[in-house]
Amino acid sequence: MVSPRRLHDGALRLVAGGTEGLLVFSRSEGVINIRFGEQRLNAHIYRRGEMVHIFARHGATQITVIDQLAHAGEVHGEAGRLTAPMPGKVVSFAVKAGDKVSKGQALAVMEAMKMEHTIAAPADGVVQEILYAAGDQVAEGAELLKMVS
Repeated sequence: MVSPRRLHDGALRLVAGGTEGLLVFSRSEGVINIRFGEQRLNAHIYRRGEMVHIFARHGATQITVIDQLAHAGEVHGEAGRLTAPMPGKVVSFAVKAGDKVSKGQALAVMEAMKMEHTIAAPADGVVQEILYAAGDQVAEGAELLKMVS
């Protein structure tokens, strides 16, 4: 069982597999240095797009980092729908009904997980209807606006 506990100085005391100690890490130029008790590990990190490759003495792995907001609208773009990729608050719309838009053009800004994210047009088209206003809370999958190609 892994049981972390934050200390007053920002360090992390960790109990894992019967070993207890401070978990300390730092990063510099594509290398993460990790120390847990007497164990030390250097992991080399290479990022290519959404794929992160991690190489260490004990092996290698890869992680796909998917920014759901960066992909907003890709799934429903062909159907003329643009949906919220996660729950959040609508900050603003950069378009209005009747506007012609190009693929990749900023359409809306959402706030989710304490960050603002721009949602772009999945394809060229015309904004048919805006379904929310700035300040509205929306659920994941809520249709934000309607577009026609």
